[in-house]
Amino acid sequence: MRNKKKNSKTLSKVNRLLEIPQEVSSNIPKLTIIGFEKMLIENYKAILEYQEFYIRISTYIGILNINGFQLNLNEMTTDDLLITGKIEGIDFEAITDE
Repeated sequence: MRNKKKNSKTLSKVNRLLEIPQEVSSNIPKLTIIGFEKMLIENYKAILEYQEFYIRISTYIGILNINGFQLNLNEMTTDDLLITGKIEGIDFEAITDE
């Protein structure tokens, strides 16, 4: 456990020195919202639920819930997901370590 923390701190220092954005060097999701009709999710884990009015996405730090109308998964890669439609609400269920 101790070695893992040390490796993580070393990696963090290297990333800062090289000015690598945190979302590129980690699994933290990055959300880009364009108006109320497009949303790009980077660093997602899995699609948990998909309906025309509700999409649930699992990320490495929690679950992302997207509500709206005529929601579509337009472009999908192993790391990125583009959602289009009329986005009305977004909420996030964070994973907490107890």
